[in-house]
Amino acid sequence: MQPAPCPVPLVAYTDGGCRGNPGVGGWGYLLIHLPTGIGMEARGGAAHTTNNRMEMMAAIEVLKSLKRPDQKIEIRSDSKYLIDMSTKWMAGWKGKGWKRKGKAPIQNLDLVKELDQLLAKHQVTWSWVRGHSGEPGNEYADQLTNDAMDAQQMGIGAAQTLRHPVSPLKVPRASGI
Repeated sequence: MQPAPCPVPLVAYTDGGCRGNPGVGGWGYLLIHLPTGIGMEARGGAAHTTNNRMEMMAAIEVLKSLKRPDQKIEIRSDSKYLIDMSTKWMAGWKGKGWKRKGKAPIQNLDLVKELDQLLAKHQVTWSWVRGHSGEPGNEYADQLTNDAMDAQQMGIGAAQTLRHPVSPLKVPRASGI
C-alpha cells in the first residue's frame, strides 16, 4: 500500500510501545526531508512507562529535532490516541485549564503540555497509518521502538540517533517539492 503524495517537505513516521503496560517502553521515529532525500532516525526508552507515553515521546522528539520554527511536517502514526489527543482533545483541555470534562485530571499532562508547546511552533498535519500492516514507514518506526525496548531491557541504553545521507525509505512527494 503506497501513501498518497505528500504536500509537505518533511514526513515523520513515529511509534511507541511498551512491554507490559506499564513496563519497559521504547519510542522511535524516522524523519525524511523530501526535497533532498536525507533521513534521520532516533529512538529512546524508559524502564517503567506506558504505551501512550511512548507514543507521545516519539512525536515530541521528532518535533524537538526540527531546528527552524514554522516547519511544515506530516507525522504518520498508528496511534489514534496520539492523533485524537493532538487534533481533537488538546484545545478543549487547554481551554478548561488543562482539565477534562467533569474536571477529571488528564493523564500524562506533562507530555500533553510539552507537545502543545511544540505543535504551536510548527505546521503539523497528522496521518493515521494502520500498525503492523506492512506499511514500510510504520514498520521501520516499530523496529526502532523494539530495538529501544531491547536495549533498555539489556541495560545498555536505548537512546540513539542516526543520520542517513539517503533515507532508508522513499516517500511519494507532491509536485513542486
